[in-house]
Amino acid sequence: MISFFKASLDLISVHRVGNKVQDEFYILSEQPLNIADEVLRGLLIKYFLSPFEKANEVYRFTHSSGDLNLNELFHFSSLMFSDEVSFHELSGNIAKYLYESSDHPKIKAGELYIASFKDLQLEGELLDAIGIFKSESKESYLKVSPEQGGFALSYEEDAINIQKLDKGCLIFNTEKEEGYRVMLIDQTNRSDAAYWKDDFLQLKIRNDSFNKTNTTLGVYKNFITSKIDDEFDISKADKIDLLNRSMKYFKEKDSFDLDEFSEEVIENPKAIESFKKFSREYNEEFDAGIDQPFDISGAAVKKQSRVFKSVLKLDKNFHIYIHGNKELIEKGFDDDKSMNYYKVYFREEQ
Repeated sequence: MISFFKASLDLISVHRVGNKVQDEFYILSEQPLNIADEVLRGLLIKYFLSPFEKANEVYRFTHSSGDLNLNELFHFSSLMFSDEVSFHELSGNIAKYLYESSDHPKIKAGELYIASFKDLQLEGELLDAIGIFKSESKESYLKVSPEQGGFALSYEEDAINIQKLDKGCLIFNTEKEEGYRVMLIDQTNRSDAAYWKDDFLQLKIRNDSFNKTNTTLGVYKNFITSKIDDEFDISKADKIDLLNRSMKYFKEKDSFDLDEFSEEVIENPKAIESFKKFSREYNEEFDAGIDQPFDISGAAVKKQSRVFKSVLKLDKNFHIYIHGNKELIEKGFDDDKSMNYYKVYFREEQ
């Protein structure tokens, strides 16, 4: 989604933010970092920006009141982009606000980096951006150095692995009126981690073709794997077939239409009504915009195809991969063995 081969790191300030609930405090640096070492500058660019190369979702700042100016990060970012207030002073305000947002007992303390970038490429545009990053995880490293007659071995404790950015966001200086374009990284995968996106940044997904495609496939997959059993007696083989049919639709079509999709993929009238009700409830709750036709994103289809399972697992003995006509597989029950079985038809082995 982003490219940073032309990007430069302009300014960077570092602070430390503790956990307010644990009576930890924040420590603000007195001045921004002055990085003269170009190797270190390159390592920092790699550490901060590499994780975003695989990110596709674009977010926007929001606020429950509808007034964007009440979103603290939107406010701070606007001041930074306009150069109305010192970058380093604003970085301290961001650190203080993150401290106030760190109100879950399991949130880890860590260093907070606020950086200014030039010439980041997003969706074909070269843009300036503000980066906010937090490192929470520390590791130990062995260091081997040459010594007369051999080598010396030492170690470094509480070091940062530049291949593992814990949390980050990039705020691009474009589309301010709509809440800027914002990209997000949060690799902690903990239940308490929602504070980064929801409490600190207050982001909502941008409803472009990628996100609508990704969301619709996710909603349909959830319906087939988890909800359809509430109303219908359906085999796992039939579920896999329904998932395969949906993926075929998205790969072959240029645009999505809910009625067309339902008729071509689900077919059963009662199941169609059930799915429409399920997707309508999701759309009303999250304002996902998937109830109207939209262009299908090939990148989103490719992403979702990795998690659409077409494997039928039978005990620990067999896996059956179902890619095509479900009429060529039959399920039955053997009374003598008291076991289920599948009968598979094929023309030739390959």
